[in-house]
Amino acid sequence: MSRKVKGLMERLRAGEKVICAEGYIFLFERRCYVKAGPFVPEVVLDHPEFVKQTYEEFVKAGSDVVMAFTYYAHREKLALIDREKDIEAMNRTALRLAREVADKTGTLVAGDICNTNAFDPKVPSCRETVKNMFKEQVLWAVEEGADFIVAETFGILEEAMIALEAIKEFGSGLPAVITLAACQMSLSSLDGVDLIECFRRLEAAGADVMGLNCSRGPATMLQLLEKIKSAGFKTPIAAVPVTYRTTEEMPNFHALKDPTTDEIAFPLNLDCLLCSRDDIAKFGRKCEELGINYVGLCCGNSPHLTRSLAESLGRVTPASKFSPNMALHCIYGTDDRVNTYLRKDVKKALSGQEG
Repeated sequence: MSRKVKGLMERLRAGEKVICAEGYIFLFERRCYVKAGPFVPEVVLDHPEFVKQTYEEFVKAGSDVVMAFTYYAHREKLALIDREKDIEAMNRTALRLAREVADKTGTLVAGDICNTNAFDPKVPSCRETVKNMFKEQVLWAVEEGADFIVAETFGILEEAMIALEAIKEFGSGLPAVITLAACQMSLSSLDGVDLIECFRRLEAAGADVMGLNCSRGPATMLQLLEKIKSAGFKTPIAAVPVTYRTTEEMPNFHALKDPTTDEIAFPLNLDCLLCSRDDIAKFGRKCEELGINYVGLCCGNSPHLTRSLAESLGRVTPASKFSPNMALHCIYGTDDRVNTYLRKDVKKALSGQEG
């Protein structure tokens, strides 16, 4: 840690909230700097200035953590697009940019490792391959000054356990945040382990923070978070949903359907199913009620939603300067300085109340 700031575990032990903004992959795909399909963070090397600006925007919106954009910056993904030679440069650049922003803003840097897409429980030899993929990314994160390491989006418990093992072995004592993706309809991992048992094993193996990320939106993740909290774990719980309106019938965003076409919306047509700011604020307040102090947003996130999350927890962020003030809206405002004709007559016409 380059600046004297509170570490992750110090904050959590003191009962403080920690907000960690994620979701870079979808955000940069929407901005046309990441290709959907392979979803490789090429923008880190192609346009590092945009990545740094995005880090800054999320901090301004209320994130306490600059998560280095190294999600899917691993060998399996880079090999798909013939850029495996760029793996170290991509990881180190993302981490250095994160460190620069964190040092300027007094925030924390999280190194990030994730599901490798190389794990196959039927192929024992893949375990060493996967661990080595984690190892190099963890070592780069340590060398570039990360304050803790996130291992995220694991549908397979065994792969998550390998990631935790790699952080413990090569992470020089940095805290390990392990989050699972509850992507099945049943409450179990893809390798058939009951969800609560998954967290028992992670806690026993020494995870510093554990919880859920990705896959489920606020509505259907909260149902699981309540079960996890009621299980009585001592380890702090993390809650980092996608920002889409998942339902009991479609609990993960892979299953969501476009309400107009009835076609599967993932991943290209999820826009019509985005959560509102109020949805995110409600999620933040519910996490506070549950005593969940590590929160964030995953796929679909953007700075204005992170701001809504932060403000729901009582924060006033630098971006709150531009939080909505609808009293001054030309039609829906209540301030007497706004044109009365627009506020009354036009408002009635737009809402179908004229006459």
